[in-house]
Amino acid sequence: MANFTTLKGFLLMGFSAKPEIEIVCASVFLVLYLVALTGNILIITATSIDDSLHSPLYFFLKHLSFLDLCYISVTVPRYICNSFMHNGNISLWECILQCFAFTLCGSSEMAMLTVMSYDRYVAICLPLHYEIIMNVSTCIHGILAVWISGVISGVMHTAATFSIHFCGANIIHQFFCDVPQLLKFSCSNEYVGELGVIVFLSLVAFLCFICIGLSYMHIFSTVLQIPSAEGRAKAFSTCLPHLSVVMLFLSTGVFDFLKPQSDSPTALDFLLTGFYTVLPPALNPMIYSLRNKAMKTALRKVFKRRKV
Repeated sequence: MANFTTLKGFLLMGFSAKPEIEIVCASVFLVLYLVALTGNILIITATSIDDSLHSPLYFFLKHLSFLDLCYISVTVPRYICNSFMHNGNISLWECILQCFAFTLCGSSEMAMLTVMSYDRYVAICLPLHYEIIMNVSTCIHGILAVWISGVISGVMHTAATFSIHFCGANIIHQFFCDVPQLLKFSCSNEYVGELGVIVFLSLVAFLCFICIGLSYMHIFSTVLQIPSAEGRAKAFSTCLPHLSVVMLFLSTGVFDFLKPQSDSPTALDFLLTGFYTVLPPALNPMIYSLRNKAMKTALRKVFKRRKV
């Protein structure tokens, strides 16, 4: 990593060179960040203090909310501060740390959604064996697997990215240290190793997508065989929030990943990246709380306790 001694940092350009527009964008991001912060903290609180939510489903949901808090906090607070301070400078080590944390949280969230889909599969397709399969040991091992996979992905991605030599201007046309933007600074074909890591992580993400898809194919085939409409509605009510979160996270992430990286990013490019980094953590709490009766009941209890 010889470039560590020659490169001191980068300049994050944000959404616009005009301070007025940048302040407006930062204000919108601040609102979304506060929404994500409040919603995810409420879910963590509700699932922690309400005894009726001490089940594997809400155990994983609590960890998903914590992941969402970490995921959005990696990029958004720094961008808000940069915009209001009119200073987009970020040091090399801060950029490395941000890249590592962002990859860790994103990979962990993908793994968490996969584990949650398996939990729903066992609950609906194998209900008589649910307590045996999804015991405390299984839940803990699932969470450990999620975090370990995230750490491995973060280390691989960050090490491969910052092992290349950077040349030319160190201006990043994004509001955080985005890896595709960093690869543009490569002096030669040294980014081939990073592309190999990207291909490997993409295959892992594709396998997670296949596992989620297979789980829901079995889930829907089982739910449709339930004779009572009430039973089908109850089963769908526990699956649809998770499926909505999966579709939101995967669609925005895949679209952002597959779209071509232009030398002069447009407003649409920034908007898509904002959707991918900010919207899932902000909308996940609303999706789960609005579609889940048990969660709404638990949140009412939380607010009643605060009033008391």
